[in-house]
Parts: sequence; structure tokens; C-alpha cells
Amino acid sequence: MTLQKLYSYVRQCVQQFDLIHDGDKILIGISGGKDSLTLLYALAGLRKFFPARFELVAATADLGFGSPDLSAIEDLCRQLNVEYHIIKTDIALILKEKVKKGTYCAMCAKLRKGAINNFARQAGCNNVAYTHHQDDMIETMMLSLIFEGQFYTFAPKTFYKESGITVIRPLVNVPESDIKGFKNKYSLPCVKNPCPYDGTTRRQYVKELIAKINKDNPGVKKKFYNAILKDEIYKWD
Repeated sequence: MTLQKLYSYVRQCVQQFDLIHDGDKILIGISGGKDSLTLLYALAGLRKFFPARFELVAATADLGFGSPDLSAIEDLCRQLNVEYHIIKTDIALILKEKVKKGTYCAMCAKLRKGAINNFARQAGCNNVAYTHHQDDMIETMMLSLIFEGQFYTFAPKTFYKESGITVIRPLVNVPESDIKGFKNKYSLPCVKNPCPYDGTTRRQYVKELIAKINKDNPGVKKKFYNAILKDEIYKWD
């Protein structure tokens, strides 16, 4: 995927779901993976030509599982003229104390989002941009169906009254395969996830299941996505 195609995807998504308005200040959560760095490129570029004027801040929540080298991400943010911060947290320690069995994933996600949202408020941001892409939306739908007996997924935009933060997801129209192509084409400085459960979650199981279904029935993944948009099964809460 070229940079111009990425801009096209994201501009269409922003307009389709009314994600960005004049005067917004948006925090991008940077995990160091391909998705967050692609989103960083997309919004930094969109800022130059999108009709609505908006500001960007980027931040990484240091969970405490290790201390990955983030210098390449700091350099990229400087190149893209985006202010960058590292948020120190005790999340790893909290998880070890609180979670006695199973994986840390649900609590970790909650704590990580809390840290990002708290920093967003301190930085004067009204929006937080999450990196969920098209495949994530489909996988969340399948996770809810298989493990919860419900049929829903996340929304492209969600306002949280308690924090006053609006979460936006500008990559929901972008297939993961295109993001992988963008990562390779532009040599994104990805940082390995230090989480000990990376790649062994229920989401990974569902990702592999959907890939098999799509291999046996080419095009079915796109049909899943179209069905989500048509029936609006996501929650706008």
C-alpha cells in the first residue's frame, strides 16, 4: 500500500463516520507495532490537507514488562512533526498481583486504556485515536459471537461521558494485509511487543479461524465487514 492509498482510506473513513472536527486535539496511542505507526503516518499526513484543522500528540504507555528501545519511534515522530511522550506505568506489577489465573489481556487492556485516556486529558486532547483496522473489527465480532453469545463489535467512534474523551478509529476501512504492505514498503521502525502473552490470545485463535474460512471461501472476510456496516451491529455508546 502506498502512502497516497493510505491517505485515501483514512480520509474516506474520517468523512464516512464523522471522526475529526475543526479544533480537535488527537492523541495517538503508539504501541510500536505496524498498526499504530501506520496510523501515525496517516494522521500526520492528513493534517496537512484535510479541511478541518486539528492537532496531534503521540504517546506510548510503558507497561513495565521490559524497556524496549523507542528511539526510532521518537525519531519518526520528530520527522513527522508530532509531539511524542512515554507514559511510565506499573501495569505489569499490578497484573502480577491481581491476576491469579488465565491471561492478563482483559485487565491489561483496561489499565492501558486508562493510562492513555488520563494522559490525553492532561495533554488537553479531546480525542484518542485507536489503531483498530478492518480485520480487528471482524475479529471482535467473531470473538463476541463465539465466546460471549452476542453479535456486536466496536464502533468507528465512541464517546465516553465519564472521561469526556471520544475514541476514534480511522483505520477501520483498511485491511490488515494493506497495513502489512505499508509496513514493508516504508520500513516502519516497529518495536516487538514485550507482553509475555503476545500471540497466544483468543484473538489470535479467531484471527487464524477467519483466515481459514476465507481461504476456503475467498472473499468471505469482506462480506463479514460489509455485513457489519450494513446492519450497524457495533455499539455507538
